[in-house]
Amino acid sequence: MRPSPADAPTRPLPGLPLIALATLAVLVTAADTYVVVLALPDILDGVGVSLDELQRATPIVGGFLLGYTATLPLLGRLADLRGRVPVLAGCLLLFALGSLLTATADALGPAVLGRVLQGIGAGGLVPATLALVADRWPPERRALPLGVVGAVQEAGAVLGPLAGAAVLAVADWRAIFWLNLLLGLALTAGVLLSGRAGRPDPLGLVLAVLAAAALALHLAAPAALAEDVDWGLLYVPVVDAWSWTTPLLLVSGGAALGLVARSLLVPRRAVLPLRGLRRLAAEVDVLGSLLVVVALGAFVWAFAAADPSVQVVAHGWVLLPVTALAAVAFVLHERRAPAPVLPLAALRPVGAWGALVVNLLVGVALVAALVDVPLFARATTTPGDQLGAALVLLRLLVAVPVGALLGGWLCRFVAARWVAAAGMAATAVALVAMTGWDERSLDGAGSWVVLLAAGLGFGLAIAPVNAVLLAVTHPGVHGSASALSVVARTIGMLVGLSLLTAVALRRFTAEVDAIGSPFELCPQSPTDCAVYEAATDAALLTQLHTVFAGAAVAAALAAVAAAVLLRGPAVRSSAPA
Repeated sequence: MRPSPADAPTRPLPGLPLIALATLAVLVTAADTYVVVLALPDILDGVGVSLDELQRATPIVGGFLLGYTATLPLLGRLADLRGRVPVLAGCLLLFALGSLLTATADALGPAVLGRVLQGIGAGGLVPATLALVADRWPPERRALPLGVVGAVQEAGAVLGPLAGAAVLAVADWRAIFWLNLLLGLALTAGVLLSGRAGRPDPLGLVLAVLAAAALALHLAAPAALAEDVDWGLLYVPVVDAWSWTTPLLLVSGGAALGLVARSLLVPRRAVLPLRGLRRLAAEVDVLGSLLVVVALGAFVWAFAAADPSVQVVAHGWVLLPVTALAAVAFVLHERRAPAPVLPLAALRPVGAWGALVVNLLVGVALVAALVDVPLFARATTTPGDQLGAALVLLRLLVAVPVGALLGGWLCRFVAARWVAAAGMAATAVALVAMTGWDERSLDGAGSWVVLLAAGLGFGLAIAPVNAVLLAVTHPGVHGSASALSVVARTIGMLVGLSLLTAVALRRFTAEVDAIGSPFELCPQSPTDCAVYEAATDAALLTQLHTVFAGAAVAAALAAVAAAVLLRGPAVRSSAPA
């Protein structure tokens, strides 16, 4: 049922500068995800982890994903209760703090903590930005701006590696996170200035800058200061037994306490919106929030920490029961909670839960393409060439943001469900074509067509799914609904990668076992060795084809689900503006 005008949010409509800054923040944090993958070997070396201990890198990548996913429902709920601007600013500050910790890390622990904080900040930006768009435009006109947000988010996959390569060409990996810190702080200031009715408290701003600058100087400890005879005293504890009593930390802590006090005394222009936290804690359902964080956190880590070559989930005997118990306790608690953290009742319309199902299936298909297209390239035309394989994947990635924009524009003329269904059907056809690729397929022009079609199809589904979800849910739960949409896609990616890889490896192992042992064949003649190598290569292609086939099934199911389930009020405009 379409919300009536009386249900419209009472907050003022957000301005375009605020939405532009929020969208830019989504781009920066999305790019950071792919930058880190590129710089991971350098990061490990910088925090004292050798390249022969790559399994210890899991927390750096998985920690970001854990923070990103587990706290999404809570942050979405806060965006509905407290407003979009405070959540955007808070998430950007968390992202900046995480960047600072990672940039100054000299051990694995601080680097992982920094990545977790970066993930929390990056995750909360997406639902808050989607909710801002829904606040600004009515259902029949919001598909295109939703497509813009989706396009910018997907563009991070293209721009991230390029930006990372540019930074690494002139500086070390820490410069990436220093740049993130500066961008995070600048965007925070922009969001606060463009999203508030009046100017923030000048004294509060001075205290905030002083606290942040002193903490950054302490963590960075530049040699020009730390090794100087006079300035080095800033790093010497006032009390020898307490390492936290350095002048810089004392200044940072004192400024932070002053900022808290000032924000409580001047609530209207406060830099930190601290008034009403007790009431907010009651409204946000702390127990429900904790249960959903535990359930999602255990589930995400079970898949994120797994090695797909040997297991579907890691520590499944512990993490999966914890997930199940926390999920059951959460559902039972939410039924009785007066203000549940997740608006389960708001998801009763078919279009609402249907959008989550479609996003889940899209995630399964997408992760298979993102992982196995470069693997296929390295196994065939670009053996051992990481850059060449990345350039092959780029053919798919560049089409995704184009498809997101096109999908949002098409929703002005065509029903959203048909746009999404057509997009995922095109992706399914492209993935089926990939199952027939051989060793030379990537050399031909046909592979360009297939990869561009797959990326375009993925992009076409982004705006319609979000448009229907936001059209059939109440404006007061748009932050929560958007958060669940992101969670569904992330879970689809995690589960899809593990399951598809496990099935494909079974086929690979069966085919290799059928060939025979190389120790029996190769000593007999060079011909037998060549036959064995060719058969092994064929088995590897079979493994990759299996993943493509599974992804094609997921994409086809997503197309059917979109056509059948994405029902709701019309999001099409007969007179496009």
